[in-house]
Amino acid sequence: MTTIQRSYLELIKSRLFEPIRQIQVLAGPRQVGKTTLVRQVLEVCQIPNKYVSADAIAAGDQGWLDTIWNEARVFQKANNSTYILAIDEIQKVFQWSEKVKQLWDEDRANNQSIHVILLGSSRLLLQQGLTESLAGRFELIHIPHWRFSEMNSAFGFTPEEYAWFGSYPGAANLITDEIRWKNYVRESLIETAISKDLLMLTRVDKPALLRNLFELGSNYSGQILSYTKLIGQLQDAGNTTTLAHYLRLLDGAGLLTGLPKFAIDAARTKSSSPRFQVFNNALMNCYSHQNFSEAKANPELWGRVVESAVGTHLLTYRAEGIEIFYYREGADEVDYILTYKGKFIALEIKTAKQQTKGLSKFISKFSPHRNYLISPEGITWQELIKLNPAELF
Repeated sequence: MTTIQRSYLELIKSRLFEPIRQIQVLAGPRQVGKTTLVRQVLEVCQIPNKYVSADAIAAGDQGWLDTIWNEARVFQKANNSTYILAIDEIQKVFQWSEKVKQLWDEDRANNQSIHVILLGSSRLLLQQGLTESLAGRFELIHIPHWRFSEMNSAFGFTPEEYAWFGSYPGAANLITDEIRWKNYVRESLIETAISKDLLMLTRVDKPALLRNLFELGSNYSGQILSYTKLIGQLQDAGNTTTLAHYLRLLDGAGLLTGLPKFAIDAARTKSSSPRFQVFNNALMNCYSHQNFSEAKANPELWGRVVESAVGTHLLTYRAEGIEIFYYREGADEVDYILTYKGKFIALEIKTAKQQTKGLSKFISKFSPHRNYLISPEGITWQELIKLNPAELF
């Protein structure tokens, strides 16, 4: 394995050599390398620093932040130089945003030269704290799941391996033993994310329902399912409002999202049935009864795997201004509609020769800026997952 430095390293490093203006907040799902990234930044910056994690502190311990922050102040004053304080899993600290606001404002008043980096694995909890108490005091850097190019560089993944095994770097060395790989993804990655980032830190009245929604949504990744049909397939499903709320929580944890239907009318978009999309194809395929070889030999299954893999790639660019939708009107469907800087394009994914009536209907109705048929005869899906989707505009 080659130690890879993600592109975000240079971005974070450059901000640490700027005058201190805002807190740098790194948000992203578990197991995408946020901690490794920050440790690499601290190493290459060669600026005095301290890295700490709130992962194991006692619940309700309000004095912990004061202690480590004051230690940083002492070191900074003693050395009369810039200092970096990096705090991991900040969302675990009780009322963290109010305390960070107090300490940060004190540093500004006292000309304390401390760069602060905060890391967290729950985007919803982070954003809630940031907007409630730290408005104007932070810059948010989204760290997404690894892209194919990174998995290829670090582990030699082929496009097909990326489509099936996904892009968790910690699981890459297990893919030769699929039973072990599936157990690791389910038990060490999914269960940890749901238990520690959602159930422990967010009010969830029906935890079994949230877990069932995630498993069902993962199995249906790349497919459209109405909330009404969901209620029919889930026990104790409550109402559509509860399901929509739980889907937002899963989105915030970087596990599962529901892509909205494309419509010129924003109200129709918000009320549409979701097209389920995992953020990482490992989350979908770890539940499959088929293995990698069997999936590739099954054209219908492999087509769904590839569609979902393209979706995971597109989602890694969501924080860079790419919005992702689907289109369906009756039997006519287009896999992905992307919007960027006021323009929209259509992507239809075909792994074999199939009709593309839905794409033709969409072009006729909406006149997109560009449209693409991703197929063996044109741009292949293997080529698509190497591209920044902004290049398609």
